[in-house]
Amino acid sequence: MTTWPVPGGGWCNDISSCLERAKTRRGSTRYMSKLEVFSGILSNNASLNPGSLHYLISQLPYLLRLVCGKVAVGHVILAGTTGFSGGLSYDFYNWNRVKLRYCDGASFSGDSKFDNGTSLLYFRGQKIWEAIIHDLLPKGLSRARKALLSGCSAGGLATFLHCDNFTKILPSNASVKCLSDAGFFLDERDISLNYSMRSFYHDLVALQGIEQNLNPNCTRSISNPKLCFFPQYALNYISTPYFILNSAYDVFQFHHSLVPPSADLHGHWNRCKLDPAACSAYQISVLQGLRRDMLVALYPFYKNSRRDGMFLNSCFAHCQSESQDTWFAVDSPRIHNKTIAEAVGDWYFSRKITKEID
Repeated sequence: MTTWPVPGGGWCNDISSCLERAKTRRGSTRYMSKLEVFSGILSNNASLNPGSLHYLISQLPYLLRLVCGKVAVGHVILAGTTGFSGGLSYDFYNWNRVKLRYCDGASFSGDSKFDNGTSLLYFRGQKIWEAIIHDLLPKGLSRARKALLSGCSAGGLATFLHCDNFTKILPSNASVKCLSDAGFFLDERDISLNYSMRSFYHDLVALQGIEQNLNPNCTRSISNPKLCFFPQYALNYISTPYFILNSAYDVFQFHHSLVPPSADLHGHWNRCKLDPAACSAYQISVLQGLRRDMLVALYPFYKNSRRDGMFLNSCFAHCQSESQDTWFAVDSPRIHNKTIAEAVGDWYFSRKITKEID
């Protein structure tokens, strides 16, 4: 098994923000830390990264992880050997794990260049993705029998963009699946009724030359092809088995899509953002509207497929698969008494249909 993580950390959609990003760990490997802690789904500790009470078949799997956010949280599992005859199945702890570092600001999808004679920026996320994949193939990825491409936040969104391509690169008899953690970003109106996130993504896609790398089946079927950067539009055209892990009250979407600073100039939502317990009844109703819209967007995925999986809880969280506290712990989030680790394991190994909604 192989885990392949790709770090994330949002996006940049204009020249000034991309120039600033280039001077940080989110824009250049020269500023990145040399070591990363692997925890949660990336942990190699069997007691911290189990699945459920079940058998475990000997496999050669890969986990690929795409990482995003303040802490790198993208990864993919590549190759390893697992074998137990019974008892507690330790689904992912001894997979080979690869974490992809994120520095392009477009979820590994851009391919353009900016040069005005003074400033020079290369937007090469798509080429970075392709180069890393081709580097890993002779190192074991080409022999994978099982593989999981996963990612969190911007890395979670990257899994929607690259899932089917990842599947096509691997052996035809490999079991390849994809997991998005906190990557289901909604095309949602903010509290001022503007499509702030749509506008942001529109500029991002245009600046970094992303449209050419979006799913062509999606771009051909929609009047505004740039919308295919949103997972809710791209998901219909993904053929690889998929698992969506998300909070219905995702804090990033709460703070940046639903209530961006531009829509709350007087700071009426500041206390609510800092502490959900301080939200007014009206603000709670607006947040419940976010949950409702996410459920509506995911309903066809929930209803129509038996091979896909879902874990949609009500935590005020963002990225839950690489944090040990939320992945698998005594007090980690549960739906129907099932942890995220158990839900993902049951889905990946086809032990149960796993579509859990809190």
